[in-house]
Amino acid sequence: MSTLLESGTAQAAPLIPEEASIKAMTTVLVVDDEPIVREVVVAYLKREGYRTLEAGDGDSARELLEREEPGLVVLDVMLPGTDGLELCRWIRARSELPVILLTARGEEADRIVGLELGADDYVTKPFSPRELAARVRTVLRRSTPELPKAEQLSFDGLSIDARTREVVKDGEPLRLTAKEFDLLWFLARHPRQVFSRDQLMDRVWGYEAALDTGTVTVHVRRLREKIEGDPSHPRFLETVWGVGYRFAP
Repeated sequence: MSTLLESGTAQAAPLIPEEASIKAMTTVLVVDDEPIVREVVVAYLKREGYRTLEAGDGDSARELLEREEPGLVVLDVMLPGTDGLELCRWIRARSELPVILLTARGEEADRIVGLELGADDYVTKPFSPRELAARVRTVLRRSTPELPKAEQLSFDGLSIDARTREVVKDGEPLRLTAKEFDLLWFLARHPRQVFSRDQLMDRVWGYEAALDTGTVTVHVRRLREKIEGDPSHPRFLETVWGVGYRFAP
């Protein structure tokens, strides 16, 4: 496999205190079978202030995950042994550990499958280390968002608690990923208001609208499967054709 890193260097952006605190306590596991990719990514993340772990294949990564407690995983899809998608499935079955996938350009199917498995984001090769570091920072920040304390919303059998980040449907707790909760909470906080995919990428993911908004579509579909009685005829998460989505209380 050829090395897929964009050329050029960039200076790390100054940290605000909150971001410095996040980085000081976060270990990032970098999983890629290309040593040069791991070397560059690890060097850049260390310069940004993160601790790092490395693995060159899926089986070694799984051993590290069972032994260590990283705060995020940067995971290449194409790996020898257990591939990245299978490892992502294994991670998501056990925890809400944030996962950023590295995918080859043009492999849209891998990206969509990865998001459906619960990956929080993806970066397409070739990529710049600076972009990847920005994605890491954003995913970590979004995985522990500052939400109002003791605030709860209830809608016809659906209860959303911002303090505990718990969602209960008809008395049964639901298991949502961090990003699924963020999206549901944002829409529920703005009932009946329609948001485009670009707006949701900006307000929930914190990315510019130019990025691929298929991420939003996948997360809405996964949310419907969890909170709707009939996902094909959603009661809460409505599609406004040609515009976007809204939460109908």
